[in-house]
Amino acid sequence: MTTAAAATEDASQPERTPAAQEAEGPYALSHLDALESEAVHIFREVAGEFERPVILFSGGKDSIVMLRLALKAFAPAAVPFSLLHVDTGHNFPEVIEYRDRVVAAHRLRLHVASVQDYIDRGVLKERPDGTRNPLQTLPLTEKIAAERFDAVFGGGRRDEEKARAKERVFSLRDEFSQWDPRRQRPELWQLYNGRHAPGEHVRVFPLSNWTELDVWQYIAREGIELPEIYFAHERPVFLRGGMWLTAGDWGGPKDGEDVETRRVRYRTVGDMSCTGAVDSDASTLEAVIAEIAASRLTERGATRADDKLSEAAMEDRKREGYF
Repeated sequence: MTTAAAATEDASQPERTPAAQEAEGPYALSHLDALESEAVHIFREVAGEFERPVILFSGGKDSIVMLRLALKAFAPAAVPFSLLHVDTGHNFPEVIEYRDRVVAAHRLRLHVASVQDYIDRGVLKERPDGTRNPLQTLPLTEKIAAERFDAVFGGGRRDEEKARAKERVFSLRDEFSQWDPRRQRPELWQLYNGRHAPGEHVRVFPLSNWTELDVWQYIAREGIELPEIYFAHERPVFLRGGMWLTAGDWGGPKDGEDVETRRVRYRTVGDMSCTGAVDSDASTLEAVIAEIAASRLTERGATRADDKLSEAAMEDRKREGYF
């Protein structure tokens, strides 16, 4: 761990008394070690319970951390799962380039479900606002059914949004990929029940108990490379709905929306039409960690327009089968 990252982690934890340190002994796990151990256990549990798991991998920081944990869980063997990306066609080029490079480096198999293919076939229609995130549900659910995936790893964390806060680690989905809160199972003592009927599958969230700060501290500790879009850089953007969006052929900017060059970075990445940048000078891991530690807004609340379509936007997408 870098000195700055270690200092930030220590600052976020209550100071321990000498007696408490002595009681913990030399083999006590750090906060990040405990989170890593839990996630590794979840990956191995899925490998033992399911036949065809897959990892959702977009090239975003949470899926990058998930992949690192999967590599650790099965080292020195290869990861026994393939990857799946739902490509909206409006992704940031830097992220797609990173995705392909990582897949090649680790010799992984990548499945791509393309929203553009569905639009070209007339199955889906473009939205007036140009946002394609809500269109990802059908490509995802049909790819899961076609490939017979019975466990789908996602990078959702409970601190991101209220609909995600209520998720179990093992989230049962019916034959239509829909989520029913009445069918979710208790998970006492980290006991996970993967039982499912033919046609059903389970969404698995190894990062459920992580926070955004945990993710960044882990990235710093492990020395994980990220797409440059996560760090401060000069970028042409325009203001819409209180967020700085990147101009593109998805439908922005419109008349009256002036493009200007600002120094920004992205806290989360997704479809360009609904993922906002934040003004920032944080160009290093240490600076990003310090910035997040001081923030009072969640990353999705600050930068994702698709979550602001309604009070229950994420809840609706979850019921339909996407999240």
